[in-house]
Amino acid sequence: MRDRTTTTRRAERPGARASRRERRQTETAPRRDLYAEVTDRIAAELEQGRIPWAQPWGVSGGTVAGETPLGLPENGATGATYSGINILLLWGAAFMGGRTTQRWVTFKQALALGGCVRKGETGTTIVYADRFTPKGEQERAQKSGDDPRAVAFLKRYTVFNVDQCDGLPEDLTATPAPLPEREAIPRAEALIAATGADFRIGGNHAFYVPSQDFVQVPPQPAFFEQINYYRTCFHELGHWTGHPSRLARDLKGQYGSKDYAREELVAEMAGAFVCAALQIAPTVRHADYVACWLDVLREDKRAIFRAASMASKAADFILESEHSDQQQAAAE
Repeated sequence: MRDRTTTTRRAERPGARASRRERRQTETAPRRDLYAEVTDRIAAELEQGRIPWAQPWGVSGGTVAGETPLGLPENGATGATYSGINILLLWGAAFMGGRTTQRWVTFKQALALGGCVRKGETGTTIVYADRFTPKGEQERAQKSGDDPRAVAFLKRYTVFNVDQCDGLPEDLTATPAPLPEREAIPRAEALIAATGADFRIGGNHAFYVPSQDFVQVPPQPAFFEQINYYRTCFHELGHWTGHPSRLARDLKGQYGSKDYAREELVAEMAGAFVCAALQIAPTVRHADYVACWLDVLREDKRAIFRAASMASKAADFILESEHSDQQQAAAE
């Protein structure tokens, strides 16, 4: 089936212009609901047993030809990592397209970098969410003395993977070295310590206790695959970021409720985002919630956008601990 969410336009020659008839058709075409499109796509993947934040990415470092490397998608021109729903959209496009890099550029950015998008390549839609206050609302608020109400909006942008381009700098196509599968990962250990979380190791269950604000996980040798220790650690630290003293999410949902499922969805994606940043392949920690997640998505077409946004903020909160720790060490 053609992917309506990720397929938008094909690369054109610089200076190419749509005909007057094409422009009229575009102007009169009904506006597509981008929230519904993305939600339908995520729901379809879940229904087919594929988890968008835990695709079978292959080996870390992309050392096998044609495999997509681990990592958060980033803009090849600015170096900024994408966030929220864009991570899921670009991961999916990279995997389905067999891309060999997680770097993306717009058509104009490719030209500015001295290269170009190959003719005939298909771009991928990403979104930019923001809020604005209409002029009429500003005037109304001035007269009434109320606070003006902002309106949320979503814009589409088209990007191309670096391996869809020619002539770009070689450093944009470099891939990280692979990690050993069953050994301790020093960077992950350092990040866990840098968060400053009350992190306890022991027992045979992994959990976060909001009332006492601590995380507990079994010791690493207890895991059949030791790499799952880190995946579990960052899932639970995803919950930890929701404490009132941090990102203040609602952690009061009862087990089995939709509020509980929403928080699990946030922690699942947050853990996946952190793992990807550390070159650890993400996996699903709680696949038994797929049915609940589908119910949440079907009820609210914006739910996946909110969950992905909160997950991205949670992952950033955890990853920023690493940078703060490095800065402190440098100062000392």
